[in-house]
Amino acid sequence: MEKALIGRNEKNIAEQSRIDFKMVTFTLAGKDYGIDIMKVKEISRATKFTFVPNAAPFVAGVYNLRGDIISVIDLRKFFNLPLADTESRAEEADDQDADDMIILLLDNHVLAVVVDTIDKVVGISSETVQPPHPLFGDINIKYISGVAENEGRLYVVLDVERIFNSDDTDQNSADAPPKPPADETITEHSESPDIEFIEETLATFASFYVTELNRDWVHKRYVSWKETRKANTIQLADVQDAEAFLQSFASPFSGRFWSREYIEAIASFLDSSAKGNFHVWNPGCGSGQESYSAACMIRTHLPSVHLKVIAHDNDLIKISTAPGLSVDRSAAVPPYDAFITEGAEGSQFSKDLKDSVLFEYHDITYDNTLPKLDLVVIRDTLSYLKSDSQESFFSLLEDRMKPGGILVLGENEVPMNIGMWRKVENSGVVAYKKK
Repeated sequence: MEKALIGRNEKNIAEQSRIDFKMVTFTLAGKDYGIDIMKVKEISRATKFTFVPNAAPFVAGVYNLRGDIISVIDLRKFFNLPLADTESRAEEADDQDADDMIILLLDNHVLAVVVDTIDKVVGISSETVQPPHPLFGDINIKYISGVAENEGRLYVVLDVERIFNSDDTDQNSADAPPKPPADETITEHSESPDIEFIEETLATFASFYVTELNRDWVHKRYVSWKETRKANTIQLADVQDAEAFLQSFASPFSGRFWSREYIEAIASFLDSSAKGNFHVWNPGCGSGQESYSAACMIRTHLPSVHLKVIAHDNDLIKISTAPGLSVDRSAAVPPYDAFITEGAEGSQFSKDLKDSVLFEYHDITYDNTLPKLDLVVIRDTLSYLKSDSQESFFSLLEDRMKPGGILVLGENEVPMNIGMWRKVENSGVVAYKKK
């Protein structure tokens, strides 16, 4: 018995010593294939690829592999392999399932191929690999390095170096499959996928949502971001990266008292003949500095109107403290100085001015019961709302804003329904007048 065990172990050791070739095996159109494991960086599964405009049909898209953008090739489509009826029905039923991917590393170029199913790693002796023959597969023989048998299964071993070698002159032959895009092939499209990933990660890490409201700024910022990130990945890896990307987005005086020059510029857009009720809406008012800035501006430049500023925010602490906001009287400049009084709590805005500003806890993503509006101030706030909320906001303005009313957005934002607005500008300050 002991001799039998020893003999069996020696046989196993002898067989293992002959295993000098390992391959990752997978299926395509019901047949078994293999790729030299030394050419495989890793295997993965993915449910979403980013579309590449004008790419060949076999290009599934591009994929963000931990910050690196790589091409994804659908290997079945690449070789024009058929899809059996049963497989077609199963594929339609499981259309949302993740795709099996093999990530290849070829001469420092990384790309991914999508296969039907990934099986396992098979180890064999290289001596058992037989020369390729047309009978063994539906793929051109020049892209097959050999055929190997293991446990009753026949594997077609692909020569991925030759398949994806951009220097292979045989690629131009009539029977060669179309060449997939190497890095230089997709250069003209590479910016779009990069920006799409930037947009996705801004939403994830900073709750900043890229739409037509701010897309021009994001694209311009992306160009400068690439220049500053030459030694690092372009993609946003964490919250800190997202904050760095958005560092220059904030408008002057965002969340602060406006300067005299800024007030004068905005005031120049107002109708100096305005009379009666004058309603200002300041969603995302924060601690109230911009709400009071707008109130001081209207009281100074339109003293005869009956002013009401509706200030909304979903930060309960800021909203509750805004009415008693303290100000530095010694640093106050016109028009603020005319509306500051001294009290037990120090320097604050006068009761008359405070009475004209109504601070309310409110989430502007919900429907608002608003009067007809003359001025809306919402700087750098809309970009942090999801796209459907942004659209709802502009739909609301279409209904609730008076013709000739003024919309003040962030410095790097533009109206979504631009046809409804006329751009006005003074001293570099831009606003939008409803047509």
